[in-house]
Amino acid sequence: MQHTNDTIWQQLEGFEVGQSVAFTDVLQQLPWNADGLIAAIAQQHDTGDVLMLAWMNQPALLETLQTQHVCYWSRSRQQLWRKGETSGHWQRLVSAHLDCDGDAILLKIDQIGQAACHTGRRSCFYNQVQGERVVVTIAPITPQKTASI
Repeated sequence: MQHTNDTIWQQLEGFEVGQSVAFTDVLQQLPWNADGLIAAIAQQHDTGDVLMLAWMNQPALLETLQTQHVCYWSRSRQQLWRKGETSGHWQRLVSAHLDCDGDAILLKIDQIGQAACHTGRRSCFYNQVQGERVVVTIAPITPQKTASI
């Protein structure tokens, strides 16, 4: 039995598979950071490749869930960033998952267009730490974009 003063995250910890709570209740308890953002990880749904990390505010999250086209918050431009709007490299939402304490969201997506990274690479994670060096491990597959994210 759950206590009424438990957070939604404490309640979910005790749930069995198939039990649920209303999304509106969860949305109210998401621990947005001081800028009103939550970390969002984009993962290719069928391969498991981690493509990028970006940020979402509440409007971006709600738009993503409503349209099934991923929308982020651009910290550099201070506006909604609809992935693919200028590059043509869209991300279609397959499913969204919150971590155990709600401070990150995993977006399982279908990357439409090969590059998820603004550098023209498939993944933003192309700088590998190897000992005392950082080595570029993925070549661009599309011409590099100069637009800020």
